[in-house]
Amino acid sequence: MPLTANTMRVLLFIGLLGMTLLAAFYLRRRRLTPQEYLGWGLVIVLVPLLGPFLVLMAAPGKPASQL
Repeated sequence: MPLTANTMRVLLFIGLLGMTLLAAFYLRRRRLTPQEYLGWGLVIVLVPLLGPFLVLMAAPGKPASQL
């Protein structure tokens, strides 16, 4: 079964959505102020391909496990 352009677009969208969700769940595990959550969340959403990678690489805030 050859991949059509529409199938490839759907797979790309699913991949982008998956990366966005992974980055959002990663932010939940960090200690950030509400403004920092909003700022990093906007980076995830507004920079479609690189946003999730930037959030994961920047590792904002402190891990929630460190009290």
